[in-house]
Amino acid sequence: MDTKIQIKDLSKNFGKKQALKHVNLEIQQGMFGLLGPNGAGKTTLMKVLTTLTKKSSGNVTLCDIPVEQCQKIRQIVGYLPQDFSMYGNMGAYEALDYLAVLSGMSKKERAKKVPEMLEKVNLGDQHKTKVKAMSGGMKRRLGIAQAIIHNPKIIVVDEPTAGLDPEERVRFRNLLCEIAKDRIVILSTHIVGDIEATCENIAVLNCGEILFRGTVSQLLEAVRGKVYTLEVSSMELPMIQEKFLVTGILTNGSTANIKIISEGLPMKNAKPAGPDVEDAYMYLMNHASVSKSRQ
Repeated sequence: MDTKIQIKDLSKNFGKKQALKHVNLEIQQGMFGLLGPNGAGKTTLMKVLTTLTKKSSGNVTLCDIPVEQCQKIRQIVGYLPQDFSMYGNMGAYEALDYLAVLSGMSKKERAKKVPEMLEKVNLGDQHKTKVKAMSGGMKRRLGIAQAIIHNPKIIVVDEPTAGLDPEERVRFRNLLCEIAKDRIVILSTHIVGDIEATCENIAVLNCGEILFRGTVSQLLEAVRGKVYTLEVSSMELPMIQEKFLVTGILTNGSTANIKIISEGLPMKNAKPAGPDVEDAYMYLMNHASVSKSRQ
């Protein structure tokens, strides 16, 4: 069985609204980042891959299994939705054991796998902690435990670090990278930093369409030579923001150090700067917006 996801000409309609428009992607083993703003269609795509939503047209296979074969797909896919929740009065062990029952695991299997998964996500010493008393990061780690307890070949996580503090975000991202060593992990998010820290292969989705697919290095190449920094007065800022795409502002009293994207040297005192993923993402989104407005 080939560990690969193939998406060909996928579309999904909700009445007259087209949430996904002719999406084409191939996702290989390892971490894969799906980046896009809220409302871009990321969650719809995740739900199609996890059989929670039926596609309108196109072909989707996961490890050579057509997505229409729901039972087989669910045996090889683990899913952590954005709004994952459990009964608040259950302890971590009890909650994970209950979810394992729902996935069809026997009592003998659960006795082995539940404590093993809790240790894997660093909740072994919190097995009696009630879900309602857990931090956001602990709940997400419990969510990952339920997603991987049946040893799936593919794991889909939707906006997993939204609302977490910086320490929990780093811990959670490291956990995902560890899990991705021998399977596919799809990280769907609007947080550029999560993609930059964990993924080499990415796709950018906006308004249901793929704007970019490739490596982070290829995305950066599109904006190389177009990023500049300069110091301006605070009074000049509104004018500059109207004329250029500003990706960073650091104010210091009456002056501001700014980062802008421009096709050529924007001002005489501007200095070339190395781009980061956020610069490239903002450039891509802005370019798409301008192109759409001209249609």
